[in-house]
Amino acid sequence: MDTKNIVKTGTTILGIVCKDGVVMAGDNRATIGGSLIAIKDMKKVFPLNDYLVFSGCGSATEAQKVSKLLTAEMKLKHLRSKSRPTVQQAAGLLSNIQVSESAFILAGIDQDGTASIYDILGQMANKVSEYTASIGSGMPYSLGFLERAWKPNLTVKEGIELAVESIKASSARDVGSGNGIDVYTLTKEGIKKVVSQKVEEIYKNKE
Repeated sequence: MDTKNIVKTGTTILGIVCKDGVVMAGDNRATIGGSLIAIKDMKKVFPLNDYLVFSGCGSATEAQKVSKLLTAEMKLKHLRSKSRPTVQQAAGLLSNIQVSESAFILAGIDQDGTASIYDILGQMANKVSEYTASIGSGMPYSLGFLERAWKPNLTVKEGIELAVESIKASSARDVGSGNGIDVYTLTKEGIKKVVSQKVEEIYKNKE
């Protein structure tokens, strides 16, 4: 399979565990071959239903297909078991879906109001206890920032600010990340999109 020109989400996606919920965030750039910006408003973080939020890095095509497949599998499991699958079960289902070029972050809220994050890589689902930036091209920049700034008992409000600054840190140096930021929160009150920003370039005369 020739993947040199495949549309990739480059990318910076991340999840942050807070004391009162979790935060998911991503940038908005998709590239071709890792060098040409193909899409400037690519949504990489989005709800699958009323209690799960999904994000993927690697192949944009795989991420879109996997999100649809997982949504369908969740509905089937719900119908068969007559009970809503847990976030852990959803992460297990996601880890069983075959992909060749992608990794995923899945966040959700269980029926008891507990929010959690799972990192899915290489058919393994790992529960995140602090933060993750998956394996996107912006991961080194975001992880370095999160390593210094994350702290135990972080509030969701603080997590939102940390997520925005982390995406900005990766966008400043990673060619595969940029153009905008989307941030979601998952708490006992539900899922909310709390940040939706885009980058506007302004040319100024040099002094």
